[in-house]
Amino acid sequence: METSEAGPSTIFVTKTTAAVERPLPSKHFYSIEYPGYVQPKSVPLAVERLGGQSNIDNAFKRSSGKTEPLLELHLRPGNPFAHPVPGEVVHTHNILLKVVKRRRRKRDGDVPSSSTADGSVGDYTVEAMGVIPKTARFRSMVDYQYQPDMDDPIAKLRTAMDTMDVEGIMNFRIPPEQEDYVVPEDPSAMDIDPQLTGTDNNHQSGLKLKSNLRLFPPPLFSRQNIPQNYNYKANPASIMTTVINEETGEEKKRLINRMRWKGFGPISIAFSDKVVPDKPSPLVEQQREKADQTLLKRIEELFQERPVWTRVAIFNQFEPFEIRELINSKYLLPLVSYVFADGPWRDTQIRLGYDPREDPEARFYQRLYFRNTNHPIVRPSVVSKRQEDRAQLAQNRFDSNVREEDRKSHIFDGVTVTKETAAFQLCDIHDPMLKEIIEDEEDLREECNERDGWYSTHAFERIKTVLRHKFFSLLGGHVASREECEALLVPQEGTNKLPQRPAQRLRFGKHNMAKGAMPPEDAAAHRLMQTLQQKAKDGRSQDHR
Repeated sequence: METSEAGPSTIFVTKTTAAVERPLPSKHFYSIEYPGYVQPKSVPLAVERLGGQSNIDNAFKRSSGKTEPLLELHLRPGNPFAHPVPGEVVHTHNILLKVVKRRRRKRDGDVPSSSTADGSVGDYTVEAMGVIPKTARFRSMVDYQYQPDMDDPIAKLRTAMDTMDVEGIMNFRIPPEQEDYVVPEDPSAMDIDPQLTGTDNNHQSGLKLKSNLRLFPPPLFSRQNIPQNYNYKANPASIMTTVINEETGEEKKRLINRMRWKGFGPISIAFSDKVVPDKPSPLVEQQREKADQTLLKRIEELFQERPVWTRVAIFNQFEPFEIRELINSKYLLPLVSYVFADGPWRDTQIRLGYDPREDPEARFYQRLYFRNTNHPIVRPSVVSKRQEDRAQLAQNRFDSNVREEDRKSHIFDGVTVTKETAAFQLCDIHDPMLKEIIEDEEDLREECNERDGWYSTHAFERIKTVLRHKFFSLLGGHVASREECEALLVPQEGTNKLPQRPAQRLRFGKHNMAKGAMPPEDAAAHRLMQTLQQKAKDGRSQDHR
């Protein structure tokens, strides 16, 4: 820097020089910001707690996708209940510098760049070693930590499973429940305010108690990166109750969930039961006062008009908001109806006190069901099912045409089809040809049958054959003609049996009989006849040779 004077003013002239260029090595390094003090001798311990060198290498080598690869720091290695500290690998543009400081004694006349208390002079040299494209950081919250009693049988089982100790796993036995949910606290433990621990310490006796619920932690509690305002409150569904031990007479207090699931389902009986229920179960009857009386009255009127309904047919008589109330209440239908677990009226709601096995007119309420094997039913997830139901209800609320079509989903007219599976009551079949067969009184039974109801096997097979053909023809985009169906009803030559269906025959079972499975005696006779025919065929083949 030079200075020149010209009159009263002073002019400063500055000379600048460009920085010396230094080559940047192309060598790559990876960095880990370890959340703790690491000394040179403790580096192997730090690497071990990060899962080993191979785990670190894999975390840095993986390509970053939607979720960054994680490193886990185990501060208590070997403890299966200790939750690790999560870390993430992020992209960086850092340079690794090597700084070397050399010390020498100060000499007279030296202008030191830096000096220490002992008078020595320090010389620093800085060298770029390479670039750091990725860095592992531990900046998230540490998960909650919980240390159970490692002498507990469950803790020993977990340790045995982690170490693949087969003998320890095989020797595990569920210990008897001691109900020692509160035990004396260790005197040497930390003194914590009882209001924070939720325990009732007995200050009168000087004995401190602690919880002993043996609640073992899950693999992870939380993945939240920032603290949340949880606003903890007591569960309103939990109430304190007193339980008396019948053997010892000792009283104990327990928390119970008053909103626990209760059996509000309809009474279910088997076809072989002699008596049908004429009133709901006591648990359901207790809910009568809580029920929507207007909705309950409409349901009772529907069951007076028609004693047997399918759930779809009942729901089609109500608006979407009323259907939601029917489903959520759970006890509205059980207050009026019961169900059969098997037989021709399986999966239908039947008016209390009405026995379809004693009334021949109940044949019109029998239910036919067969599944479309070309379109297997895939059970949707709970979330997607709820979203679809909400969207459908919202659409139906504003679209009257859609709602009118849904109201007819339980009816089969032989021309339109609204679902992939056939499940209809005979009284809801409006197809002219099928109505003729259904209302024909020539081929009925004197006593109700578990498989065919009030129809003979031949008459019921005719109904099922025509309905099956018409229904699956509609699914294929074709309206079956009367001639096609009549050809299916022509018996095989020399017999009175209808042509065999190409569909797979159902095996005998209580639930399959209503779908068309043969009774056990017919199934046994069928197997015997097949065996005899096969032996006769083999004998003719040998004679021909």
